Amino acid sequence: QAQQPTVAVSMARSVISLIALVIMAAFSSAQGAAKGDVTSLQIGVKFKPEICERQAKSGDNVHVHYTGKLTDGTKFDSSLDRGEPIVFELGQGRVIQGWDQGILGMCIGEKRKLRIPPALGYGDSGAPPTIPGGATLVFDTELVKID
Repeated sequence: QAQQPTVAVSMARSVISLIALVIMAAFSSAQGAAKGDVTSLQIGVKFKPEICERQAKSGDNVHVHYTGKLTDGTKFDSSLDRGEPIVFELGQGRVIQGWDQGILGMCIGEKRKLRIPPALGYGDSGAPPTIPGGATLVFDTELVKID
C-alpha cells in the first residue's frame, strides 16, 4: 500500500508536467502569431486600378513607393519620407527576393502589402541596426511607374 501513494503522486506530477507543456506550447504559438511572423511570402492587394494597361514583368525598371515596418509596427524605411520612389530592375536580384516576387504582376497605381519571411528578406543576419536577424518584414507598396 505504501507504493500506491507514490504511484499516484508520480502520475499527478506527470499530468501536471503535461499540462505545463501544453500551456507553454500554446503560449509560444500565440506569441509567434501575435508577432505576425510568416514562413512564405504573403501578398495582399490593397488597391487595383479598374483598367490595368501594363503589368510589371521581369526585366522592367519599376518605380515603387514603399514603407517598410517590422511586425511590431516599427518603421525602418520609407521612400515617402524621401519623396522619391525606389527604382530598380525587377527580377534581377537588385532588391530582396520578397520584393522581386511581390512586385511581379503589379499594375501601375496598384497597392500591395507584402509580408516577407526572413528567407526572402535579410535572413538570419538582418540589416543592423534597424532590421534584426530573422525578421519578418511588412511593406506597403505602390507601383507608380514602369519604364
